[in-house]
Amino acid sequence: MTMTTSKMTRTKKTISATVPEPLEPKRPAPDCPLCPRLRAFRDANRQKFPDFHNAPVDAFGGLDAALLIVGLAPGLKGANRTGRPFTGDYAGDLLYPSLLAFGFARGQFDARPDDGLRLLNCRITNAVKCVPPENKPIGAEMRACQPFLADEFKAMHGLKAVLALGKIAHDATLRTLGFKLSAYKFGHGAVHETGNGVRLYDSYHCSRYNVNTRRLTEAMFHDVLGQIRSDLN
Repeated sequence: MTMTTSKMTRTKKTISATVPEPLEPKRPAPDCPLCPRLRAFRDANRQKFPDFHNAPVDAFGGLDAALLIVGLAPGLKGANRTGRPFTGDYAGDLLYPSLLAFGFARGQFDARPDDGLRLLNCRITNAVKCVPPENKPIGAEMRACQPFLADEFKAMHGLKAVLALGKIAHDATLRTLGFKLSAYKFGHGAVHETGNGVRLYDSYHCSRYNVNTRRLTEAMFHDVLGQIRSDLN
């Protein structure tokens, strides 16, 4: 089923927040020790896949962007392999061509970090910087990475829109910004107004499972990006 832009749910609540001074975002070290489970998994993958990136994955795109896309975590054979968010796994096959279609990227997407693709007024990050076992981070790992996400928000002084890919990314964004989860319910196509001039947009994650089961179609994802493009314009 295709969800048209006109049917998107828009949360009307307004909340007050203070926009912090811009700061350079902190990044986890290549051997970040904050999450023992993730560290052990990373060490095992370095033995099993020595040619992989196998380290925390930095954000992609400029800090001057108006749009920040927040995903869940690097995929084992996606960003954990290539070192670039959503590059080398199925999710990127929907995300990046869609960004190209709506003018948020330029160039050619070849699922390689050296393909020359550039993001335009857009930045992509993950709520958790290291690959988790079975793509499922636990609460302690989400909390450990939250300061890194908070620093990205602080550094993006031109931020106008956040696109959360999935409920976990939605919740992580709200927690990082200090908002109550109960006041902003996740739903594909939902748009949540905030008092600091930033809108939070929700989409189902562009994972293989969601696309194959048609929980998320290309048209549905394009509806969300089209709404963001229209609002930013």
